[in-house]
Amino acid sequence: MTIMNFAHTVGNLAVRFGDREALVNIERNRRYNFREFHSLTNRIVNMLRGRLGLCRGDVYLCILENDNISLFHAWTALKGDAAAAYANYRDTFEEHLWQIEFLRPKVVFIENALIDRYFDALHDQGITVVCMDPPEHPRDGLLYFWDLLEGVPDHNPGVDNDTQKDTLVYRFTGGTTGQSKCVAYTIENWMALRDSMYLEAEQPYQPDTRFLHMAPISHGSGLGLLPTLFRGGCTLTQNIPDLARLCRNIEAEKVTMTLLVPTMIYRLLELPEAREFDLSSLQTMAYGAAPMSPAKLRQAQERFGNIFMQIYGATECLHAVALLGKADHLTQNEKQLSSAGRIAVGAEILIVDDHGREVPLGTTGELWVRSRGTISGYFNNPQGTAQEFHNGYWKSGDLGYIDQEGFLYLVDRKKDMIITGGFNVYAIEVEAALNAHPAVLNSAVVGIPHEEWGEAVHAEVILKNGQVVSVDALIEHVKGRLGRFKAPKSIQFVEALPLSVVGKVLRRQVREKYWKDKARCVS
Repeated sequence: MTIMNFAHTVGNLAVRFGDREALVNIERNRRYNFREFHSLTNRIVNMLRGRLGLCRGDVYLCILENDNISLFHAWTALKGDAAAAYANYRDTFEEHLWQIEFLRPKVVFIENALIDRYFDALHDQGITVVCMDPPEHPRDGLLYFWDLLEGVPDHNPGVDNDTQKDTLVYRFTGGTTGQSKCVAYTIENWMALRDSMYLEAEQPYQPDTRFLHMAPISHGSGLGLLPTLFRGGCTLTQNIPDLARLCRNIEAEKVTMTLLVPTMIYRLLELPEAREFDLSSLQTMAYGAAPMSPAKLRQAQERFGNIFMQIYGATECLHAVALLGKADHLTQNEKQLSSAGRIAVGAEILIVDDHGREVPLGTTGELWVRSRGTISGYFNNPQGTAQEFHNGYWKSGDLGYIDQEGFLYLVDRKKDMIITGGFNVYAIEVEAALNAHPAVLNSAVVGIPHEEWGEAVHAEVILKNGQVVSVDALIEHVKGRLGRFKAPKSIQFVEALPLSVVGKVLRRQVREKYWKDKARCVS
């Protein structure tokens, strides 16, 4: 058993880095140096415990934009004993309600824009609701964050945690209500994340790092916070996913690092503001969550320099799995540019056959991952845990292989998931939406090659006899049910779909038609 008082650790950083900027919330114009930030996060934890009565075993949920959720992120949560849960602010109301029902938080912190729709639903369940800005119309039972902090002391909360057993953070995997899973993290998981970034030969995290987060820090982008903090660097947050604003902020704040999905990088290449503003301070542009076209990557290198770094990881493993560093991006081997990178130092990776036996280099199998950052299983989901975890390994569901130089290639998925422009889309839910249309008999949904998005959602559809419907009408039908990004970008009407002997649609056979002579390297 290893015990840690995380506030002591951050206190040491506050002494060491003192007046250096630690956190900048751009839209709300909040700036904290290391001493101020340590004091503020201590006060927040003392407020959670003293004024909101949150203690070990309790959960508080944050449905917040980047600047506000940064106040509750790991550097705060690990100081306390109650567990923080991070929701994606842009998830649907229904998805948030499902997460609330699943976790049963005692307190929910929300943006003021959500008050009208969310307050009654939460308050009626006995949940304490806290808004982050002064409410325009006070309501009985609605609390204001900065009022709660008034007069709270900044002493060390005095919480000791078992680094390997005490759950302090919850996050949800990508997906929808029926498929999303909840993961629970300990201090050990977060320290493994930090260390995995420091073990590599290339070190993007330095004392002068100024990491600007436009992507949600409730998810992948937030994995850069602790590595930045412990180096003495500065985290900057931007709420609005606007590339023109990103360029403006990079120049104004002398940003050295950011993280974008490939789709954003492609758009950045065409953006006038990317030339109008001075982006020369950028030293590292990390990307992940989707494949990047080698041709577009070469264009980006010519435009911005050799500043690119790919990180492959997963919600289930707070540890880098593979990295394609800046030196690797100089390779003349186009195939290696389409890989997920070299296996990360400290990550234990197996490629196994259908019986869980390791296969030789170059042989395709399922990727299993074990590390200090790997969770032990899904929270309150024994069936999912039994299916996806074995002997400390997480079974990723990704099919891939490792070449003789240690590059990891992901060639397919066991899971029916499509990654399009950084968004996860499950084929089964799109099929369900299509099949709900009165003219549709059956459908198969697959990801097909797309130069910008990596994969685009495509459907093959069988119509009922005598029925007629246009492609545009079907796409609009799915948009109305699932939203724009999950709707098919193209639809082909067919007479039949390939079926197994038990009548199950064989999506792999549908997909193979579109990937002939193309390397499908989705990470």
